[in-house]
Formats: sequence, C-alpha cells, structure tokens
Amino acid sequence: MLDSRVGSHNGASRGAVVAMLVLSMCGIAAAASKNQLEAVSHDGLELTKSSKVDVLYKRPGATLESYKKLMLDPVSVAFRKDWKPSSAQVSSSDRERIRSDVAEEFRKVFTEELQKKGGYQIVDAAGPDVLRVSAAVVDLYINAPDTMQPGRSRTYTTSAGEMTLIAELRDSESGQILARAADHKDASSSTSLTWTNSLTNAADARRMMQSWAKTLRSALDAAREH
Repeated sequence: MLDSRVGSHNGASRGAVVAMLVLSMCGIAAAASKNQLEAVSHDGLELTKSSKVDVLYKRPGATLESYKKLMLDPVSVAFRKDWKPSSAQVSSSDRERIRSDVAEEFRKVFTEELQKKGGYQIVDAAGPDVLRVSAAVVDLYINAPDTMQPGRSRTYTTSAGEMTLIAELRDSESGQILARAADHKDASSSTSLTWTNSLTNAADARRMMQSWAKTLRSALDAAREH
C-alpha cells in the first residue's frame, strides 16, 4: 500500500466508495492472475513494482508527506464464493458474526498500529492533512470456523485460512485517488496439524492485518522522512 486519496466526493457515501473499490480491485485481481494488468489504470494510476503488496497502482508524483491523520472507512468483508467448510454447519447468523468480527478487528489493528504506535491520529472528518483509507477484505476463507456449537469435536488443520485486502488511499478533501492496492495472505502453514478454534483463527487473522497496517505505516513514515 502507498499514497492514495480516498474520500467521498460530491456526496458519495462511504458504502458506495467501498462498493466501487471492490468492483475495481476484483477486476484487477482477476487480471493479475492472468498477467494481464494494464500499465496505466482508467483513472491515471501507474502500475508500480512493490515488495510489500501483490498489486500496486500509484498516481505519478503522489506523496504521503503531508498526511498526519487518517480517516478509516468501514471495512467491507466478503467470503470466497466457494467457501463451504465441511467441519461445521455455518448459519447465516454465523456468517454475519464472522464478517462483523473481522471488520471490527481490522479497525482495531489499524488504529493500534497507526495511532498508538505510529502517532497518526484516526479522525472522522476530512481535512487538509487527512488521508482517507477505504478497504475491503474479500475472498475470506476460514478452513475451520468455530461456530461454538455444543459438543462440537476438535478440528485440526495446517492453516487457519486466507484473505485478500483491496484498498484505496485518497485525499480526504478533494477525493483524488493516490494509490490502489491488492494483496493476498494465507495464514502461516505448518507441516503438522494444529487444533483450530476461534482463538487461533482470530490470532492468525490479526497477524495478517498487522502486516498490512505496518505496510501503510512504513509508507507514511518514509514519506515524512524525505
């Protein structure tokens, strides 16, 4: 992830911004899998090599130097279409609870990394030094979701699951986009089976989110050092 200005401009709602983000980045992700990424996006962003994320588009000349605060849009969460865990019966309420938990944890992790550790204030209003971050977690796949059903037997896996982050960074006042990124992560796999439950699932998800939050904080720190 790198500089980008994400914001609702001309009255666009946060939900609409995230919806457009998901559609845009899903198209990019599909193209990336076929090595058919465009060198320049429809809105003038240039494909840029990155060692931190799978796909990165940046606006030429854009910088994060002036941003000291961040506005985090509510995070959208979507399961992978073929997600059908065999280890548990997952109800509609279970799915909604998982989505809510993932979105809540995402905000907690980013607030902790950026505000508490990085000193970047998290705010709710646009401003000249406010970077707006719109993000979505898609293709969420939990190998052994813990539905906490009575009498459920233990489930052992080599990986808790995987997820993909798609994100845009925009100037909060003008709404001009500075960067767009996509990155896929898989929970650390091992050669041995590990008991998987709600605690281990949450820990693995948090580690993946922390990696993304650190990437953004590093980009902000690097821009201010120049």
